[in-house]
Amino acid sequence: MTGGGVDRSVECTGSVQAMISAFECVHDGWGVCVLVGVPKIDDAFKTHPMNLLSERTLKGAFYGNYKPRTDIPLVVDKYLNKELGLDMDKFITHSVPFAEINKAFDLMLKGIGLRCMIHLDA
Repeated sequence: MTGGGVDRSVECTGSVQAMISAFECVHDGWGVCVLVGVPKIDDAFKTHPMNLLSERTLKGAFYGNYKPRTDIPLVVDKYLNKELGLDMDKFITHSVPFAEINKAFDLMLKGIGLRCMIHLDA
């Protein structure tokens, strides 16, 4: 279909099978695959070594390469000032008090919690 593979592929689902497919579909020699989705903790990415030796490039982008120290405070300020133009609340899947922070990590590791809001009660 593509005459040897695609130039670029981006995987955002976190499915290891989708990650493998995204990597294996890029063109030998110059194809680049970027993995953005976060897999379950015990998933394994397996591909034939020739897929790497054929000069394909595999990259990862954790949180879109955000710089948490500088970028998160800016986004929080924009959210609080309603400057984002997005309903950000729909992206929060769970809400837990700080005392149950381990529950939030468990939800994330099981692939159940996309984004958990941690409440810091006084």
